[in-house]
Amino acid sequence: MRRERCRTRSGWRHKRRHRGGGEPCGGLRARGRGGRIPASGWNRGGDPADSTCGRGGWSGRSLVSQPTLLAVLAHPDDEVLCAGTLLAQRAAGSRVIILWLTRGEMTDAWGPLPMAEVAERRMELGMQVAQCLGVEGRFLSFPDSAVQATPEAGDEVARVMAEIKPSGLITWGDAWTRGFRHPDHQATGKIARDAVNFARIAKVVAPEQPHRAFCPIFTLRGVHSSLPTVALDVGGYADKIFEVAEIYRRAIGFGAPEWIEGRLRSAGGRWDRDLVEEFDAWETGSGLVDRLLPHRDGPFFHHPEREG
Repeated sequence: MRRERCRTRSGWRHKRRHRGGGEPCGGLRARGRGGRIPASGWNRGGDPADSTCGRGGWSGRSLVSQPTLLAVLAHPDDEVLCAGTLLAQRAAGSRVIILWLTRGEMTDAWGPLPMAEVAERRMELGMQVAQCLGVEGRFLSFPDSAVQATPEAGDEVARVMAEIKPSGLITWGDAWTRGFRHPDHQATGKIARDAVNFARIAKVVAPEQPHRAFCPIFTLRGVHSSLPTVALDVGGYADKIFEVAEIYRRAIGFGAPEWIEGRLRSAGGRWDRDLVEEFDAWETGSGLVDRLLPHRDGPFFHHPEREG
């Protein structure tokens, strides 16, 4: 199959310089009692139709029968690694939500600022990126660099899942390389995967109704993973991927375009494409797809679903 010509990196950079300095998005919900972020999260209250995204923007279609993709991540900047996939799912008319467990307050990018102020800045950046991607964003209040995969943590995320009722989950998996193997990443992945099960238990998620529908898990693929791979060609979303990465690079130094391009091209070479994002497929079929949901069936039987 002949590859399409990819835009030059200088073209991406030009667009990032032009568009990457926007103001943080507005419409943010106030905190709960005592300044603590409520369990349901700190989220953007506006309509996703307000998004300035191009191809990844809101389609205007009803979401009644559309899938909901939930990305449970540790820090506001993790989503750069799956931005093309989020955009592809939005372009299909799905509801897409990013749930960050921490507010990223341990960064020293702004010098000796109080952690509360750092947290506010990181949350604003995350919401700006969510606005750019045309997705919803929520924060919980797990401590940065101290996330622990406890049953209580799983219950907290399960209650959010019971409210959202996702059709699929993106989160962290096992990781072996520097940066990816951050303890928060590994703990977040376990918390999110456990929460899929805990969300089925009425006593855990009350007063929400349990979420017992099938919710396939997709994890950010590590270099040594032996799980089946699902891959998305994200070349059509390159401008937006690099735009959101530039928002973080300018603010906190993460998101170097050379690293992001190298990662996407390395994966693309395995699929005869220019730019690809890869995931471990825990419960679904593998292969090259144009979006994660509806999921591709795998060659195995699933545990029977409980009715009611």
